[in-house]
Amino acid sequence: MSPKPCIARATILVVCTPSLAWAADQPPQFDTGDSAWMLTSSALVLMMTIPGLALFYGGLVRSKNVLSTLMHSFFCAALISVTWVLFGYSFSFSGSGKFIGDMSLCLLGFLGDGSASVLGTSHALAPTIPQMLFVVYQATFAIITPALISGTFAERMRFPAFALFIVLWSALIYAPLAHWVWGGGWIGTMGALDFAGGTVVHISSGVSALVTAVYLGRRFGYGHEPMAPHNLPLTVVGAALLWVGWFGFNAGSACGAGELAATAFVNTNTAAAAAALGWMLAEWLRSGKPTMLGVASGAVAGLVAITPAAGFVTPAASIIIGLLGGAVCYTAVSLKPRLGYDDALDVVGVHMVGGTLGALLTGVFATELVNSAMPSLTGGLHGGGLALLTKQAIAVLATYLFCGVGTLILLVAVNAVTRVRADQEEEILGMDITQHSERAYLIGGGENVAILAAREPRAASIPPVRSEAFTIELAGIEVDGISSRWRSLCQDNGSPVSPEFKAVYPYLATIKGTKFRFRGGNRELARKGLEALFKPASADVLARIVDCSDAGVVDWQSSPRRKPHEEEQRR
Repeated sequence: MSPKPCIARATILVVCTPSLAWAADQPPQFDTGDSAWMLTSSALVLMMTIPGLALFYGGLVRSKNVLSTLMHSFFCAALISVTWVLFGYSFSFSGSGKFIGDMSLCLLGFLGDGSASVLGTSHALAPTIPQMLFVVYQATFAIITPALISGTFAERMRFPAFALFIVLWSALIYAPLAHWVWGGGWIGTMGALDFAGGTVVHISSGVSALVTAVYLGRRFGYGHEPMAPHNLPLTVVGAALLWVGWFGFNAGSACGAGELAATAFVNTNTAAAAAALGWMLAEWLRSGKPTMLGVASGAVAGLVAITPAAGFVTPAASIIIGLLGGAVCYTAVSLKPRLGYDDALDVVGVHMVGGTLGALLTGVFATELVNSAMPSLTGGLHGGGLALLTKQAIAVLATYLFCGVGTLILLVAVNAVTRVRADQEEEILGMDITQHSERAYLIGGGENVAILAAREPRAASIPPVRSEAFTIELAGIEVDGISSRWRSLCQDNGSPVSPEFKAVYPYLATIKGTKFRFRGGNRELARKGLEALFKPASADVLARIVDCSDAGVVDWQSSPRRKPHEEEQRR
């Protein structure tokens, strides 16, 4: 094995020449240890998106939108994996321009006879590993960044518009920004620090999320209807995968298996733990009880905050960054209802705010003691100096402006081609059915859509609306017949959705045997709707309404002389 290089990726991005030319005079000497670590890191970062982010977001949405939310992450993984090879890598990491790369490495240089390909070369940011490995590692960053944005428009963006938006955003926003910071562009040469993606990944996705949330407007019923996470265990599993995968994200950004990678690893874990505690403490003091969702969200906030600083600060500084990240991001998320925008899964409060905080604190705590290859980390504010903090602020503001304006332009352009926002009917039925013709849970899993005349409840603490709950029981049909018929009803056969299905589906909470449990909606319409929906499966089917306590049964069809409101008055 060849000796380890003294300068790793995050340091080279500032001190190397703008051209970022790879060695051409002699073949590079690859280090097998560094290569093994970078292969592992690439897999870890990909795991952050699929399944990590997919599960984290999927558990936070309502059950009628879980598949569409999972689809966002899987689609990004598939699409960006292809576009990165076609042009994304070349736009980000080739050429000597200050604003965007050239086309010399489109298809990774395998045009013509392939003599200009990346084979047998290394990149200046990672001189001890094959450039082909650097390509796939950077691809995982390009994959997760647009997937992060999807959390803000979950439950209300149409899939055709999403697909077009992601193609354009990754090519016209992400690639130029990556070039600015890591590819020899003006932010990197200015001397601003971003070890693993505070500006490139988190601020860019957070700012774009805010613009998208404002452009789309609120979800139907936002602020009036409960929109609690439908499966918190999924979210916690996703958060755990993100935490573990983030070691590849941050420690892998050292582009080697040396002490810098180990330091970034320790800082990443420490900051995540401190932020989980910071969020939990802030929530405990404010609401009286800590929540599992809060601890998981806090850990992610800490991971975001430490990302730009992981290879520049001491473990003691990582504790401060983590604690501040958890508390500040919790405060930002708590202010969302007052500010009025509908950021469905808190991308703005965690990634924009956490990324900004981390980028600025990098300018405060970065020290030559950790990264001796950085001559700019001497003197002043804890080593970085006020000049470094100023550069960090310029990089943050430039990212805000570029991503904010660029995202707005892209949304307007996409909307001119295909409608971006789902209409009210599509939202009520759910994105799973209307966009993908499938449903995650064929039995049960409906949503409570009762209108509440109170301020928005906290997520994961919404009590059932007892006065609206009721049960309808089917007779004259077997349980297997119910299951089979309901499964077919939840699939799109190309025909318009029937009025009977619309009267039943949005209000359905669970199905157990022959009983359908509802939380909201018109009881008589739901009864008639169920009976009509299951008549094709059994001509003898009868539906009857069971009262809220399940203590009695009222069969309106067999008692036509007594109307529903009269029976309620009698009871």
